Amino acid sequence: MDGTLLDSEKLWDMALRELAEEYGRELTDPVRHALIGASGPNAFRILFAGLGIEHTPEAVAEASEWMERRVTELFHGPVPWRPGAREALEMVRAAGIPMALVTNTKRSLTEYGLDTIGREFFGATVCADEVPHGKPAPDVYLRAAELLDIVPENAVAIEDSPTGSIAAQAAGCALLVVPCEVAVPDAPDRTFRESLVGLSVADLARLVRVRANS
Repeated sequence: MDGTLLDSEKLWDMALRELAEEYGRELTDPVRHALIGASGPNAFRILFAGLGIEHTPEAVAEASEWMERRVTELFHGPVPWRPGAREALEMVRAAGIPMALVTNTKRSLTEYGLDTIGREFFGATVCADEVPHGKPAPDVYLRAAELLDIVPENAVAIEDSPTGSIAAQAAGCALLVVPCEVAVPDAPDRTFRESLVGLSVADLARLVRVRANS
């Protein structure tokens, strides 16, 4: 969702920098980049370590409540699409290919994103707080495949971050990487595009064939 379909990483960036200011700290770019794609528990470990704040259950609960309140406010405003994302969703739906949304964003906030995207595109949506482990673990992808009644090896995952890419490949999916805020390292079985503009069903089918033959 964030950074792949919606250009919402900028909203998270704003909220995280404001949270750092609440602690009298400044969020550095390396710490911010490490947070992209991270699930809630991992994100707060990274954030607190980067800000030099003790990682306690009480501190995490307080920061989590603050972030949810602020991000909710930001998601109530206009959230721009990533280039070609809406057209890609419409193309896949028209072809009758089942789709799932998988995200490390918690369900309560994902629902606001779905208000912009549209729930009608997805046969399933899976959030990090609905599985044992968020990305980079494969759980969200494995659960989505289960809900769609498909095997992951016949699926294409579209990701924008290193964390998400690791999760998708660990689940066995073919992987299309469209980087957003941070670079994603090149690695075996990763196909890259600059954007989703012009994506076709043939492109997706080719990725599955290549994955099967690798």
